[in-house]
Amino acid sequence: MSQIKEVTQAELDRQNEIIQRLAKHNAGLPVNPLAFVDTYGCQQNESDSEKLRGMLSQMGYGFTQSEFEADLIVINTCAVREHAELRVLGNVGALSHAKRAKKGQKLVLCGCMVQQAHRVEKLKKSYPYVDLIFGPHELWRFPELLEKTLSPHKGKIIETRQIDGELVEGLPVYRTSGVRAWITVMNGCNNFCSYCVVPYVRGRERSRSPEAVIKEARQAIEAGYKEIYLLGQNVNSYGKGLDKAADFSYLLREINNIDGEFIIRFMTSHPKDASDRLFETMAECQKVERHIHLPFQSGNDRILKEMNRGYTSDYYYRLTEKARSLMPDIAITSDVIVGFPTETDEEFEDTLRLVEKVGFDMLFTFIYSPRVGTSAAAMPDPFSREDKQKRFDRLLELQNRLSQVSQAAHIGRTHRILIDGEGDTEGRLTARTSCGRLVHIEGGKELIGTFQDALIT
Repeated sequence: MSQIKEVTQAELDRQNEIIQRLAKHNAGLPVNPLAFVDTYGCQQNESDSEKLRGMLSQMGYGFTQSEFEADLIVINTCAVREHAELRVLGNVGALSHAKRAKKGQKLVLCGCMVQQAHRVEKLKKSYPYVDLIFGPHELWRFPELLEKTLSPHKGKIIETRQIDGELVEGLPVYRTSGVRAWITVMNGCNNFCSYCVVPYVRGRERSRSPEAVIKEARQAIEAGYKEIYLLGQNVNSYGKGLDKAADFSYLLREINNIDGEFIIRFMTSHPKDASDRLFETMAECQKVERHIHLPFQSGNDRILKEMNRGYTSDYYYRLTEKARSLMPDIAITSDVIVGFPTETDEEFEDTLRLVEKVGFDMLFTFIYSPRVGTSAAAMPDPFSREDKQKRFDRLLELQNRLSQVSQAAHIGRTHRILIDGEGDTEGRLTARTSCGRLVHIEGGKELIGTFQDALIT
């Protein structure tokens, strides 16, 4: 029997009744109400925001990009790094002006940041004009919570249950891209890396059934979406706790077999759960991108152990070698943390050595940011911000050099690209190759959503 708790159909039916009630109310207003949805953080949050927009659309809301025009502002927050939280708090502070200018405007904060008790207390004390706060586990109850907020004399509504979370199927989705379909395959994380708050705010791992994921992918492909983007905090753990024996490789193969011209992308992968089977599947499935984002975080084994990552630097390197032996054209990108507590200059040198040895195509580099409630936050940290910045700059300089070499290797080659949007300048479009490389091309908007062959110059 499955260990995963699901929201019942009766509970979803009750939310749908509230949606219809709010839609009837909004239809009777003299002007169609507008919502502004602002998303911070990862692709999982983007997917959650599409569900929020889906529910809002069914309630009769239109959408605007102006907080001053909006009758309802929804901010979907992130907690992975302090910088993201400070950006949210700064913007919430600025929104007090919009609330004063727009009578009756409601302000909603949701997502990972507000799942933390200390942040909720800060919001209650310093931002009293926030009307509704709810965590990721309550997303499916958004209609109910919003209706309470819109009722007179209800005051601030706060819902942040500390639970492992439930699986929810059947929520409406309002996709913001005509090309890319975010599809969540699992939620939560069981790894408890010592620096990471995700297991505390997203709960434990719970996988959607393969039938549900494949059905959503098929529907997106039939609707014309060309990029199927599979999401999870650790997609390589997909399938644990399910009745049916299915892993992430099974999902990739099943979706790859659906008729149509499309590409499958995914993230994120944890090195300790990456396997030969995954790389073999990627190599054998023509519609799966030749790219893997595989965060290594540090090149030093002691630091990796302190981080509770579950692998060594040599193990990580052998993973990348296996991937490249099967797919010589694969792009490998990664995350790395600089200045983890107690990391010495000598240990940081191991990170530089691993970066050069692997030869990453791109690296996302971050200076360590302590997260309340994690074990790393209690560790001694003898190195100054200036010391960490110097390391960060050295790593950035190295990776910039490696990225230039990687990019230069593709000049003069023809790639199959998917054109996914408009560029920053008139007549320019953006696209990505099958290995995830960003390409800028000249062309008209009618090319968006098409596959083309492009010579890289």
